[in-house]
Amino acid sequence: MTDLRATERRNPRTADIDLASSHDIAQLINNEDQLVATAVATQLDHIARAITIAELSFRANGRLFYVGAGTSGRLGVLDASECPPTFGTDPNMVQGIIAGGLPALTRAQEGAEDDRDAGAAVMDEHDVGVNDFVIGIAASGTTPYVRAALMRAHARGAKTAMVACSAISDDAASVIDVPIVVLVGPEVVTGSTRMKAGTATKLVLNMITTGAMIRLGKTYGNLMVDLRATNVKLTDRSERIVMEVCGVSRDDARMLLDASDRSVKTAIVMSLLGVSCEEAERRLAEQGGVIRRVVPHAPPPVADV
Repeated sequence: MTDLRATERRNPRTADIDLASSHDIAQLINNEDQLVATAVATQLDHIARAITIAELSFRANGRLFYVGAGTSGRLGVLDASECPPTFGTDPNMVQGIIAGGLPALTRAQEGAEDDRDAGAAVMDEHDVGVNDFVIGIAASGTTPYVRAALMRAHARGAKTAMVACSAISDDAASVIDVPIVVLVGPEVVTGSTRMKAGTATKLVLNMITTGAMIRLGKTYGNLMVDLRATNVKLTDRSERIVMEVCGVSRDDARMLLDASDRSVKTAIVMSLLGVSCEEAERRLAEQGGVIRRVVPHAPPPVADV
């Protein structure tokens, strides 16, 4: 019997891939990968809704949870773990939950994705509530752990979404506020959803968190101004951003950052408006953390590349 899930169907374009040369294998995979961005583009309206819900949740001191199993769960944990170094967020603000817990990040936990009770219980354990936003990730759209988590999150009053690469059933859709269904078609290797489905999922998650963070004022133009200089690379980036935006030397940039408790955003406002750290922070707080609402200047133009 043919599986109705798109992610489980056989791909006629790769039926003879086991006879292909190394170059032809790479070409076949690349050909399929090029279909992913087009499929994601069909869901931009839904992704935009998810960005807005995430922003509103954050402004209400709520949290964003990704819930998934296997590759889907790992991608959620990855996206969540990148938010603190990229945007200076509290680690609790965006959280990734994977069926089977932390051991599942590096080794498959057999049966964890089928544990409905665990999926529901994890929402209770995190005290999910009305200000939170829970995004289930399930390439097939049918993962029991994920669906149970979404049902419990919905019952607890949270907003919900699902990122899937197969059609979502009517009963699952009934508890999902935002369905994001990216139909990338059958995989190069049948059922290997770490491939096109995984790529599509990564693109969607990037858009949701990055979009929400931009709306929160975590960027100035396209400059990353809410990062925290926790290593040499980020320290250098912080200094370069302040130098570029404020037109100051590296030494002056360092002094501004020292005076602003290493906050790039605060340092920029201090320099451009000639105010103290406390005044810069006050003005930013009044304007929801968005530099563009505080400083009349536009970021410096981008040089041709």
